[in-house]
Amino acid sequence: MASPAPRPPTNSPRLLLLCEYPTVSGGEQSMLSTIPFVEQAGFSVTVACPQSGPLATRLGELQVDHIPFDTQTSGGQRFPQNESRQQLRSLLVREKPDLLHANSLSTGRLSGPVAADLGIPSVAHLRDIVGLSRRAVADLNQHRRLLAVSEATRDFHLGQGVSAARTFVLHNGVDLQHFRPGTERTWLRNQLELPPSSGLVVTVGQIGLRKGHDVLVDAAIRVSAELPHVHWLVVGERFSQKDESRQFEADLHEAAGGPLGGQMHLLGWRDDVDRILREADLLVHASRQEPLGRVLLEAAASGLPVVATDVGGTREIFPSEDEGAILVPAGDAPALAEAIVRVLADEAVRKSLARAIRRRAEAAFDLPLAAANLVEHYRQVLQG
Repeated sequence: MASPAPRPPTNSPRLLLLCEYPTVSGGEQSMLSTIPFVEQAGFSVTVACPQSGPLATRLGELQVDHIPFDTQTSGGQRFPQNESRQQLRSLLVREKPDLLHANSLSTGRLSGPVAADLGIPSVAHLRDIVGLSRRAVADLNQHRRLLAVSEATRDFHLGQGVSAARTFVLHNGVDLQHFRPGTERTWLRNQLELPPSSGLVVTVGQIGLRKGHDVLVDAAIRVSAELPHVHWLVVGERFSQKDESRQFEADLHEAAGGPLGGQMHLLGWRDDVDRILREADLLVHASRQEPLGRVLLEAAASGLPVVATDVGGTREIFPSEDEGAILVPAGDAPALAEAIVRVLADEAVRKSLARAIRRRAEAAFDLPLAAANLVEHYRQVLQG
């Protein structure tokens, strides 16, 4: 990734990015990757986010100013909306940004009425495909511009009443130098004490029903009967505190210790996903819904073949199999298993997909292009 740019002059437009969570998931990763380019374009960037946590740490590493903003207690209890809006109002009055960018749908809903009332130009990112109330839609429509991560995300929200005139598609980009093809086949296998001949299938994402880990387990059991040398790497952690989410994670651990004992490895959160993708043989993404999966872009940049469910914005990343990915219906474990075997059992297929998927990343999802498009949206909003 590009090094942080020199600090812009004090008369530069002041951009305030608003984040809700202390974690660094796909939305935060996408935001962080664009900051150096936004600064190079002449903006002075500050991030309002929880005072401590992985996001604050990353901002410190990038030498990006950040100020405390919390929508939840330390125990995870959400503050009443009116209280959070009052806190945000005070922050905006004090900081006087020229432009506000809410980095998620939830912060977009929170900030829309506040920014509009204060007359601050504002943008909100739509990174989720979720049902909204009429009140939530009205709050989002207070922003001057809404940025959807895919056509599928835009279409979904337009169907709920979000303003078509204010909503634009902005695909995320990926750092093609940080995520790149490689030939390493021993580092991770040695770490996991696996034979060099082991096949590695990786899935990356938050542990939860939406990401389809249960379908992956079903498919993995089917594949293992035919390809017993394959090992399954699950990268990610559970954030939801709901009982059903806890049970979902417990079921995953049970499968890893039972039917897939010794073959499924739950790696938790990792800061070396780029190295993992370079050594893996295949990325499997079994999501039930996916606005625009960031890990799919990272896998593409890494030259790693993909088997994914045909949901949300995934087909916008891979319009056809010629782009290096095989898409299957969501929730269909037999179809998922069949596609996985097709890739793992044929080295020629795997190499062809690897070359095609890297070309797709280079052609459509290079980070500087995505960042330049984001900056252009900022400038248009500032110009009114």
